[in-house]
Amino acid sequence: MLTIGAVKAAAAQTRAYKMSDAGGLYLYVTARGTKSWRLKYRWQGREKLLVIGRFPEISLAMARAYRDEAKAKLRQGEDPSSIDEKLDTFEQVARAWYRHNENSWSPAHAADVMASLQRDVFPAIGARPIASIEPPEILEVLRQVEDRGRIETARRQRQRLSAIFGYGIANGLTDKDPALHVGRAMTAARPVRPQPALTTAAECRDLLDAADRQPGRASTRLASRFLALTAVRLEAVRGMRWSEVEQLDGAEPLWRVPAARMKLKRSKKGDDRFAHAVPLSRAAIAVLRLAAHEFGYDALSSCPDELVFPGRDRGKPIGESAIGALYDRAGFSGRHVPHGWRSSFSTILNETLGPDAASDIDRALAHTPKDKVEAAYNRAQLLGRRRALFDTWGDLLAPPAA
Repeated sequence: MLTIGAVKAAAAQTRAYKMSDAGGLYLYVTARGTKSWRLKYRWQGREKLLVIGRFPEISLAMARAYRDEAKAKLRQGEDPSSIDEKLDTFEQVARAWYRHNENSWSPAHAADVMASLQRDVFPAIGARPIASIEPPEILEVLRQVEDRGRIETARRQRQRLSAIFGYGIANGLTDKDPALHVGRAMTAARPVRPQPALTTAAECRDLLDAADRQPGRASTRLASRFLALTAVRLEAVRGMRWSEVEQLDGAEPLWRVPAARMKLKRSKKGDDRFAHAVPLSRAAIAVLRLAAHEFGYDALSSCPDELVFPGRDRGKPIGESAIGALYDRAGFSGRHVPHGWRSSFSTILNETLGPDAASDIDRALAHTPKDKVEAAYNRAQLLGRRRALFDTWGDLLAPPAA
């Protein structure tokens, strides 16, 4: 067990370290010498961590009292993390803010937010009482991120910190937001560089033809061409299943991309109303027929509910970087990336069809109208006009045989 003398004598080392007490309680000492009390425990089979507070604000005796209270809650069938709400450290408030917002975020964004806080913020100021944190401390945290060359990451982190302090203000835990104005002392953001994309139909055809000649898996080459013809996001194609395709042999074939694979708020991802309908051109249907043949299906109507473009393992999609690597091998490195097809689609069709087609092109790309009222009430699919767009696009990329 720890003694108060050992706790006081604990000094900074080159790396953060722990000093164990008893019952899962330990003192965490950062590389800068900041000391905080933490409790490791198990809840419903999962290991969890409770940050009790900073030493010397929280003494050894107080930390043990919090530990005993946590153990009592466990015996009563309660999660001790509820103790967090009684405390006021930055990490406790940040985690409460995170829980408050988590359901409105996508899983990927939620994981990114927590990972960035755990990596960049909690080790530095997590154990500090939120009301005592000053702007220079926030600036120091953000400059360490900038020093890694992550200028945009630092700017996003400042926004998150400001939101956390705003949450604390709203809940009466602090009366100031020290992250509000530190942006004036941060490194200016670099100009945004658009992802490389080809801007003429001839270049697009050259790329697709060059990609088709490359060695490797046919699934990747077919997915590349289908991605180009549908101008969707890569994840939509990677996860595509045969059951999502409708009226394959009819006059109006359609691919209905589930909302779960669209770039939407988490609250919309489970709602079928937000699925994205993609009319399939003659050229796109030709790719699907080739894919069916490649994997041993006699006809499109006989395809089971499996991935259209599987990887080496038939139950898993092609890799995230497979199509990009294909383009690099084809000699288009730095000139075009998989996401660039959306820019190519928009640029070339806007130039070909003129300004009257602009709104239809945006809807074909699943862009949300800037007018929020229109976005809420105008749910017309306008599939006929979008089908004409994709037919035109398909003919540009794969001209019909004379």
